[in-house]
Amino acid sequence: MKSMRTIIEKIDKNKINTYIIREAGRILREGGLVAFPTETVYGLGADALNEHAAQKIYAAKGRPSDNPLIIHITNMDDLAKITSFIPEAAKVIADKYWPGPLTMIFDKSGIVPYGTTGGLDTVAVRMPSHEIAREVIDAGGGYIAAPSANTSGRPSPTTALHVEEDMTGKIDMIIDGGSVDIGVESTILDMTVVPPMILRPGAITREMLTELIGEVSVDKTLITPDSKKTPKAPGMKYRHYAPKAELTIVEGEIKEVIAKINSLAAEKLEEGLKVGIIGTEETVGCYPAGDVKSIGTREDEATIAGSLYGILREFDNDGVDYIYSEAFATGGIGSAIMNRLLKAAGHHVIHI
Repeated sequence: MKSMRTIIEKIDKNKINTYIIREAGRILREGGLVAFPTETVYGLGADALNEHAAQKIYAAKGRPSDNPLIIHITNMDDLAKITSFIPEAAKVIADKYWPGPLTMIFDKSGIVPYGTTGGLDTVAVRMPSHEIAREVIDAGGGYIAAPSANTSGRPSPTTALHVEEDMTGKIDMIIDGGSVDIGVESTILDMTVVPPMILRPGAITREMLTELIGEVSVDKTLITPDSKKTPKAPGMKYRHYAPKAELTIVEGEIKEVIAKINSLAAEKLEEGLKVGIIGTEETVGCYPAGDVKSIGTREDEATIAGSLYGILREFDNDGVDYIYSEAFATGGIGSAIMNRLLKAAGHHVIHI
C-alpha cells in the first residue's frame, strides 16, 4: 500500500474546532479516510455509501472483505434511508440506548453497497454519543462506516497514539480527542431474527436489553478461522484484539489462579523468556516476577474494560514472549471483557 501523509489534529470535545471538523468532512466526502474517537474505541471512518471509500478501509486495516462494516449515523431519520424494515422493538431500544454503545443489524436498503456490508443483505448501524464522532459524521455526509482504527487483528485503539502506531501513512487524517470512555466495542444486536440476538457483547448488556424488550438470545457459535460461514457482524469470525505474544487465560478460584500463573511464569522466566502478567488492583502484589500490570479493579469492571486494549499494546511495546491473564466474571460488561480476552487468546484457556 502506497504511503501517504497523515494529518494529525488535536480536538477538545468540550470546545470543538469547527475548522478541523470541516476539513475532516471534506476528506470523507471526497472518499478519504479519517480516524476519530467514539465513546467505545477510535473508529476509522469512510463514506459508507461510497463503495470505493469502503474498500480503502479494508486495505488500510488489512481486513478481510467479508467482515462487515458498521455504519454510523446521528439521528433516527437517517436510519430509514439505509434499512428496508425497522422492527418496533428496535425503535424502543433506540429510544432508550441511542445515542450510545449499541449497534443494531437490519435488512439493508438498496442504497447501501455490498462493499460496506461484506456482501450481506443486512446492515449494521450505530448512533454514537461522542461529541467529536457526531460532528465528524454530520460533516462527512451523515453515513460513515467506521470499524476500529487499528491493523486488523491487533488490539483496538483507545487513544490517538494507538491509531498513529497502526495507521500513519495509510490514512488521510487522525483526530486526537483524548482517551475514549468505555474501551471495548459496541454491543451488536441482530434485529433481523426473533428473538433479537446478541452477536457481540458490549456495554449495553443482555440484562439491560431483556428488561426493556423481553427475551434476547446470545449467539453461542464460536466460529473458527477456517469456517466457511460468512460473519454477520464484526469480530465474529477472525482472531481479534490479539497482542504479538501468546496469551493464555487462567480461570478458577483466584488463589489457585495466582499460584498457577506464578508457576507458568517461573517456567518461562527460567527459559530466559519475557513474561507479562495481567492482574488487578487486588492481586498485582501477589506476582513476584514478570512484567506485571494491573488492568483495573474487580470492584468496578468498567476500569477493566477501559484498560484492556491499552495493556495488550503495552505488552507489545515491552516485547514480552508470553502473557498470562486472570479470568473475569461474565455478568454485565464482564461478558464483553471476557469475549475480547478469549478472542485475543485464540480461546487458549487453562481451567483449574
